[in-house]
Amino acid sequence: MRLSILLTGVGGHGILTAASILGKASLKAGYNVLVSEVHGMAQRGGIVNCNVRIGDVYSPLIPKGRADVIISTEPIEALRQIDKANEKTLIITDVNPVIPPTIYFSKTSYPEVEKVLEELRRTCKLCAIDAGELAKKAGNVLAKNVVLLGALSAFDVLPFDSRLLLETIAESLPYKDVNARAFKLGEEEVRKKYKGINMRKSQTGKGNEIVLR
Repeated sequence: MRLSILLTGVGGHGILTAASILGKASLKAGYNVLVSEVHGMAQRGGIVNCNVRIGDVYSPLIPKGRADVIISTEPIEALRQIDKANEKTLIITDVNPVIPPTIYFSKTSYPEVEKVLEELRRTCKLCAIDAGELAKKAGNVLAKNVVLLGALSAFDVLPFDSRLLLETIAESLPYKDVNARAFKLGEEEVRKKYKGINMRKSQTGKGNEIVLR
């Protein structure tokens, strides 16, 4: 078994925390796990990427075209990582853009969000949710990363029960009630939005394939 998850976003969105939680939960479940991170001026809204590889893996970095899942806290950052995806890759992203300061001081403009989502949808299996609004509903906008982990759990792609992931969140983060609500809201949003989610055997016979309807 091998599962490669790429988490991406900007500084302050909890990407490193989410990657750490996935790593801890995988270890608890008895799996080999490798976690790596790349972040520059994260405190100033810079790009943050984390690779989480679970199972029979020997390198912490996900090769091009080999990501099974991409989780993004911002749509353009998901598109920025599209070279790591293939047609079977599941992309889970928040629909709310984060406009970088460089946009304000240059003549460039942020692309239309719907066009970004359409390109992701054309290339991969896209799950786009309003994670920011769900986090507010849970009680703290900073819980957006936990909302996205809840959304991930709804797809049954992790090799362990979602209860273990929620338990790890409770052990790793304060405000347990808020995070429990955020996780549940993310999970429920996916199940409500994609009522036709199921897993079927891929045509290659090498694993399961996510079907969205």
